Amino acid sequence: MRIPALLLALSLLAGCASKVVTDYDAAASFENYQTWAFAPGLQAQGFTSLDSARVKNAVTREMAAKQLRSVSSEQADLLVAYQVVEEERLQSYGFSYGLGFGHRPFGWGIASAPPVREVKEGKLVVELVDRASEKVVWRAASRRYLTEDQSPEYRSELIDELVTEMFNRFPPETR
Repeated sequence: MRIPALLLALSLLAGCASKVVTDYDAAASFENYQTWAFAPGLQAQGFTSLDSARVKNAVTREMAAKQLRSVSSEQADLLVAYQVVEEERLQSYGFSYGLGFGHRPFGWGIASAPPVREVKEGKLVVELVDRASEKVVWRAASRRYLTEDQSPEYRSELIDELVTEMFNRFPPETR
């Protein structure tokens, strides 16, 4: 009976693990920000990518929910900058095998290394910049990653979920 209860408790804690991390400038007066705009020059290629459109839609929705008004970038209190930062990591897959033998305190063993592959992932980062001072006053980064093998539906859901959780922490609760 204890093992199922422990597994349930662990799965609940894993589900509560944060999908984003945030940081902010403690000296910033977040209550003074009333307007926002996307930072100029976000599309280096001159066009909006599919993920960029998804992020823009989600950010627009969340900023409206925070009662912040969208204006031109020249008039905005806050500029929103975002990017998908590409990271590479090694991922193991399959099985490794090993065997060993020994007697008392001595023994020998041999094992094969698990097969690994390099995986490219994208971490969503959103920054809010005070237009007057040109300083970042709030930053959020995802702990979950966008990968090339995700379906368009899953990518849309993931971006929506991440941006919603990011803006659940905005404005930060300052002491």
